[in-house]
Amino acid sequence: MRMTTLGRTGIDVSSLCLGSMTWGTQNTEAEGHAQIDLAFDRGINFVDTAEMYPVNPIRPETTGRTEEVIGSWLARTGRRGDMVLATKHSGIGYKGARDGAAISPQTIPEAIDGSLRRLQTDVIDLYQLHWPNRGSYMFRQNWRYDPSKQDRAATLQHMQDALGALQREVDRGTIRAFGLSNESAWGTSEWLRLSEAGGGPRVASIQNEYSLMCRMYDTDLAELSVNEDVGLLAFSPLAAGLLTGKYQNGAVPEGSRMSINGDLGGRKGDRAFAAVQAYLDIAQRHELNPVQMALAWCDTRPFMCSAIFGATTMDQLELALGAADVTLSDEVIREIDKAHRAHPMPY
Repeated sequence: MRMTTLGRTGIDVSSLCLGSMTWGTQNTEAEGHAQIDLAFDRGINFVDTAEMYPVNPIRPETTGRTEEVIGSWLARTGRRGDMVLATKHSGIGYKGARDGAAISPQTIPEAIDGSLRRLQTDVIDLYQLHWPNRGSYMFRQNWRYDPSKQDRAATLQHMQDALGALQREVDRGTIRAFGLSNESAWGTSEWLRLSEAGGGPRVASIQNEYSLMCRMYDTDLAELSVNEDVGLLAFSPLAAGLLTGKYQNGAVPEGSRMSINGDLGGRKGDRAFAAVQAYLDIAQRHELNPVQMALAWCDTRPFMCSAIFGATTMDQLELALGAADVTLSDEVIREIDKAHRAHPMPY
């Protein structure tokens, strides 16, 4: 398993990160523990979660359950030193945590203390803000930027205040590094500017959606990411399972995400299935598994820190872990680029 450094923190993480958002709904505690055991046996040291997990479905009454699954594994095994642990602060709109309160100097320590308690640890390696207070274009929201609804001074003051609160947590020893999620290029650059002016911890990473099907990061964020050492933690690198091919030709496997969330968060559509077929055809021509091809391709990107993938079965996990041993040829990369030009934004 290739290792990368998380921003400028000196923390080394595996190029594949084990996602956990199904633990507590689609997966039991025992199944979550088994996934961690296998992933760690195969070289992964990085686990990503969030206080709002599990999902599929998201319910206020299950908030924090995934963190509890990880916490019970840590308590049982005593292997905290083997895990780089990332979690997230929910913000505006998610009523299951602090009734949807915005990210603020008041909610940051409260959220961290809750996560520490559920995770049964005294420090979080990477603490991320799940989405900006001001909104995000991610999750197919097609954010219509309206400057009349964003107060620049208030936004920058919020960032400054939040950085101060995060620095107090670093000083308290509860977090080691700070990351963003579902952020824009402007937002990331401002967090960086304020932190480098002495406002608080420097942004180490940004967790945005990225896959063969969703390449918005290739634009302005890619350049920022490389030049500022803010690595991408790619979520949904398999496009919510579309890139496995299991949903082609109208198939909806029992227990799959599509059987629970019918439109895959807005990803389902004729253009998406046509794009998937183009990538499946490339994999078939080159005798590659499409799951491993999609994950191995993420690892070729110059701004990639780690690709976060999830599994609901051990067979799925085994298959995904095999991507660490796959090297894509120049010909495969060229064909992928050609398919992307033909299907640039399939959802």
